[in-house]
Amino acid sequence: MEVEESGGDGDRPRVQSHWYWATASVAQFGWAVSSYRKGYAGDHRLMPMKTFAVASLFLGASASASVAFLNASGIHKVEDLMEVGAGKRTGLGIRPMAGDE
Repeated sequence: MEVEESGGDGDRPRVQSHWYWATASVAQFGWAVSSYRKGYAGDHRLMPMKTFAVASLFLGASASASVAFLNASGIHKVEDLMEVGAGKRTGLGIRPMAGDE
């Protein structure tokens, strides 16, 4: 944990946000696997809705994991991601894109 030094309340611990995203991802993935393994029980007309709900849980888990990865890597804005991409292209010896010049 980091300690936040600025502010009127004194020093207080601050949990980094990527842990929240990682926890959400694990929870969604666990719920999706549980729902998938349980199978379908109930009225056959609601089966498409349950299928959509389980697929949405898997998709949400992957999106939460992606955000957690980006936050943990220190990428907080689109500009940060563009800098990483430019560095990768330079490292591979590829010329910069037309807009990067």
